[in-house]
Amino acid sequence: MPSSSFILLTIVGCGLATWLSRVAPFIILKKYQLSPAIIEFLSFVPIVIMAALWFENLFHQNLGHLPSINYENFFASIPTVIGAVITKSLLVIVVIGIISLAVVRWLM
Repeated sequence: MPSSSFILLTIVGCGLATWLSRVAPFIILKKYQLSPAIIEFLSFVPIVIMAALWFENLFHQNLGHLPSINYENFFASIPTVIGAVITKSLLVIVVIGIISLAVVRWLM
């Protein structure tokens, strides 16, 4: 098989796998109803994803040592967390986070 055919098949296969992984849950959930316990459990998924991304950027990994704090992200996250608690709006949280990180970088 020539190289270009392999690359084309790889791109098509990856696109199909990505599309199916995003569409299949909607197709399956149209036919089946989830229990309230599962729905409540799944409601925590976005919070956990955002917390994982936040903690990943809040600390620097130093091999052989404890993680150190990224102070730019730490100081920028303070108004962002306050805005998240007050508004609970993802758009407001993102805007506050971008503005506060820009201000922190400008001041430092």
